[in-house]
Order: sequence, then C-alpha cells, then structure tokens
Amino acid sequence: MSLSTAALATRRVLAAASHSSHEGGARTWKILTFVLALPGVGVCMANAYMKMNAHAHHQEEFVPYPHLRIRTKKFPWGDGNHSMFHNPHTNALPDGYESSHH
Repeated sequence: MSLSTAALATRRVLAAASHSSHEGGARTWKILTFVLALPGVGVCMANAYMKMNAHAHHQEEFVPYPHLRIRTKKFPWGDGNHSMFHNPHTNALPDGYESSHH
C-alpha cells in the first residue's frame, strides 16, 4: 500500500466517521429545544410575572442624596424636569416621587 493510498483510505474512514456522528443532529436539537429551551423560557416568564406582582405596589423610600437626580439645565421637552423615559412610580424627581406630591 503506497502512502497516497493509505492517506486516501484514512481520509475515507474519517469522512465516514464524521458523517455518521452528525447524523440526526437536527433531530437532537429539535428535541432539546422542545424539552429544555421552551420550558426554560416558560419558567423564566413565570418567575418574572410573580416578582412583578409581588412588587407591584412597593415604592422605595425617597432619600434625597445630593449626587443623584442632578439637574444642571432643564431637559428640552415637557416641563424640563422629567427624563425622556420617566415613570412616576419608579423614577423620583429631585424633590421626591410624584405620587407623594398628589
């Protein structure tokens, strides 16, 4: 057996082994998706929903730290005191939460 014949035989064996090890790979990933990934996403969604409900009416106590909510100039929209994505329930203004003002 010459060197090129041996190399060709080795290449064929490796190619056959490589091909057989990949057989059914798509089926394996499909099963893993339905058995692990989708239930995992469902568990994470349920966890987030339960945490959201548990903290729905909880508001942090306002502490006027001097290094937070600094306004050196007004915002160019609205009254100039609310940030672009302001949420009155979770984002405090420099003088406190809006819900405590009303």
